[in-house]
Amino acid sequence: MTSRPPTILAEIRDGLARSPKQLPSKLFYDTTGSQLFEEITGLPEYYLTRTEELLLNAHVPRWTARLRAASLVELGAGSAAKTRIILDAMCAHSAPVTYVPIDISATYLQRTADALRAEYAALHVEPIVADFTGVVALPPSLPRPALFTFLGSTIGNFALSDAVLLLCQMAVLMGAGDRLILGVDLRKDARLLEAAYNDSRGVTAEFNRNMLHVINREFGANFDVDAFRHHAFYNAAEHRIEMHLVSSRDQEVSIPGAGVFRFGDAENIRTEISCKYDRSTVAGMFAAAGLELGEWCEDADGLFALAMGALARDP
Repeated sequence: MTSRPPTILAEIRDGLARSPKQLPSKLFYDTTGSQLFEEITGLPEYYLTRTEELLLNAHVPRWTARLRAASLVELGAGSAAKTRIILDAMCAHSAPVTYVPIDISATYLQRTADALRAEYAALHVEPIVADFTGVVALPPSLPRPALFTFLGSTIGNFALSDAVLLLCQMAVLMGAGDRLILGVDLRKDARLLEAAYNDSRGVTAEFNRNMLHVINREFGANFDVDAFRHHAFYNAAEHRIEMHLVSSRDQEVSIPGAGVFRFGDAENIRTEISCKYDRSTVAGMFAAAGLELGEWCEDADGLFALAMGALARDP
């Protein structure tokens, strides 16, 4: 079960009417998609998650000791595997701690919330089922200061203007004394990047095609899922990975309420972008959103970084 925004059918219609065609990546995350993504994070080619976890273990205890945050607000919480690193550090300095996970998959979110309540006696969990790209209302009595996290380089799924808009929305939720930790994947050799999105076991391909299952099930479409193959590559000019589904033949797909769409043999649907960053780009995004970059921490191999920021007006 997911919480889809009311505009999602229009997004599907408009995306498939474009040339080239595209679909919103938020459609990846039904319960199956969330489970597949968790499987992806453990694959040997997918360095992002394990590198980010190393950085969190190395730096979050110091940050939480200084901030002494009473709440953790996480966008795109998923299974909250990395969240436990942050919660452990927070609970060492503050009790009780409030955790607000925000995710589109209600079933997955409830499972995560139940598991964390059982693990942490002094943790108050207030899950929010929502598309975090829209308006999100936090609990009115949220204890402050709060630590906001947006991990996994999920910010990379948005073009620059949309990424800045999302950071602006997060800044609106933040107050004086609050901090944001943003996980970002760094620019590097294209071979390493492409391997991470074309794993040898084909899990990423299954994750990509699952989007069509979601549209069939939730919107009554008739995609022949097996008639599309996964294709991911690095677009060096745009500094981003692009994931596509490629039609294996001429075909038509009907989506009730959206229309009938024709696909040519070898025609692409872009399903995701994953932008790669450097420090100056992230600092510029923060500044455009009214945030100030405070700390920048990379791993020794320059694969991934954590950026911590605050409201620009916050001393």
